[in-house]
Amino acid sequence: MNGERRGNAHRTEKRKRTGATGAKCPNRKAQDEVAHAEKRAKRDARARENALKRPDSDRKLSKRPDRIRQYLIHFMDDFLFDEFTEAYLKSGKLENMMRGVPIPLRKEDAEAFRGGKGLPVTLIGENMARVIGIDPKFRHAEAYEAFLLRFLGRRVADTLVRNAKQYADSGDYEAACIHFRAALVLKPEDPAAMYGYARICRAMYNKSADAVYTGNFKAESLDYLEMLTELHPKFGQGWYYLGYMYLNLGLYTKACLAWESFLPLSRIAKDRREIELRMEQIRTPMEIERGCNAALAGRWEESAHILEPFADSVYKDWWPLWHYLGEAYLHTDRRDKAKEAFHRVLALNATHTGTMETLIVLYEEEENPGMVKKYRDKIALLRENG
Repeated sequence: MNGERRGNAHRTEKRKRTGATGAKCPNRKAQDEVAHAEKRAKRDARARENALKRPDSDRKLSKRPDRIRQYLIHFMDDFLFDEFTEAYLKSGKLENMMRGVPIPLRKEDAEAFRGGKGLPVTLIGENMARVIGIDPKFRHAEAYEAFLLRFLGRRVADTLVRNAKQYADSGDYEAACIHFRAALVLKPEDPAAMYGYARICRAMYNKSADAVYTGNFKAESLDYLEMLTELHPKFGQGWYYLGYMYLNLGLYTKACLAWESFLPLSRIAKDRREIELRMEQIRTPMEIERGCNAALAGRWEESAHILEPFADSVYKDWWPLWHYLGEAYLHTDRRDKAKEAFHRVLALNATHTGTMETLIVLYEEEENPGMVKKYRDKIALLRENG
């Protein structure tokens, strides 16, 4: 009996240690998935908290610096402005809201408006929406907002989003952009409006060869995708496109993190396979990025250790690899290897003046005036040519 009790006690203790108290030990993969889900939930909560702390100058289109207005403002030429008659103001009890407020009319509307026939309130509302979409800081934007909400209802922003999608589908990207912007003036945190605006900005810069135009629309798209995922972390497509934005900017780790948030939200197997493949493809660039970040943080030995294996790989023609590797060598007293790396930078990117300036310092310390002059002359020539 004593031996049996000791055996039972041993088995009980073993079950306690292994978690096998009448149930199977949890699957390791399931445990990992739970841990990842908890981590994502905490990250999403922090992101939303940070987004809500953003000032109005960040979150509201009518308050933030406007990169896009300059490309849409010419559409204001489509409008004439007139005012409601006193009789109309009184009949609609609009004296306090609309007295002295100019009403936007398309040229073809003006005759009917002035002739007393009147115009449908939906048409007037559409014109007002276009104006605030073109210029969210328009002087009478608040009066237009009040009019739209009163006469077209609380769901007017949803209608504008639907209209914007129809314009986008027909290829009229500028009209789509204007309508998404109008929706955001009315509902700054509406996920469909934020997502649509980010996507249409992306479509517009993808069609342009102008670097400044592309830069402005790309920055706007990125801002709104980041705000969308902060405020609405369960909006999966936001993470999908944000990952691609980061990828195109060379921010591989951020891309991977965005896609890690996307995968559990997507129900489309094809999209999940696509993103899983992309994540696998950027494993190596992520490691290079880790080496570059180590250099930026002053961890020179670590940076050199991470980056050296890639110097003879398919990434050997990527000049930033050699730049950061050169900096790592320089700060770990491997001057000859540093110079070799910096020369590789210039072989791949002949206009990188920062590398030239570093070589000037090195050649000055070596008392090599010929090489100092060579790189000073190159810098002067580049600056002279703009």
